Amino acid sequence: MNKSNVTNLIALLITIVGFLNPFENNIILMIGLFSLSGGITNWIAIHMLFEKIPFIYGSGIIPKNFSFFKTAIKELILEEFFTTQNIETFTRNFGAESIKTIKTNINYNNIFEGLTVSIEKSQLGKMLSMVGGRKALEPLRKPIINKLETLVSNMLETQKETKLDKKVVNNLHNDIEHLVDNRLNELSPNDIKKMIKDIIDNHLGWLVIWGGVFGGFIGLIASFINLL
Repeated sequence: MNKSNVTNLIALLITIVGFLNPFENNIILMIGLFSLSGGITNWIAIHMLFEKIPFIYGSGIIPKNFSFFKTAIKELILEEFFTTQNIETFTRNFGAESIKTIKTNINYNNIFEGLTVSIEKSQLGKMLSMVGGRKALEPLRKPIINKLETLVSNMLETQKETKLDKKVVNNLHNDIEHLVDNRLNELSPNDIKKMIKDIIDNHLGWLVIWGGVFGGFIGLIASFINLL
């Protein structure tokens, strides 16, 4: 049983106890009712993020705006991960000796992790956190690394100069953009919804918990006001 259900169940039990309370005041009942209303309200709000509810305007916002999320992910990757400047830096000063060993020594996972950290610290970090943080980019790790390995391998076999020219850098950038487009085009609204839900659903459960806690606290205050 998840945190949301446990919270609402506890609030319901407190409410039942309040109904059965033999004492004249209704403090327990007020705490239970306000806690239950706070927990259920937050639970419904979370549910509305992922599911369309008939006649409820604004529900199902994540699957409804999946095109925006796909565009945002693409811009995030291309404008922060794989700008032409980053590619030039990555490919700069490859000498004849380094070409012989680079294919076995380069660690693409470290590159991916390093770029992820730079994104989180950039001005787009908040936008990335809205779609689940670095885990939102994990589905793209393997295809991007595979493509980079192939591109770099082919490049190293044919490029013998100490510095790559603009044409090669632009071609590499275009290939990466094409790869990202193809992968994102495979994602459906349900894929986007499931990806985000799997990442943040557990954390959103705390909203239900705090909704129940603050609701119960407000109920306690309200019950004391009634006693005045």
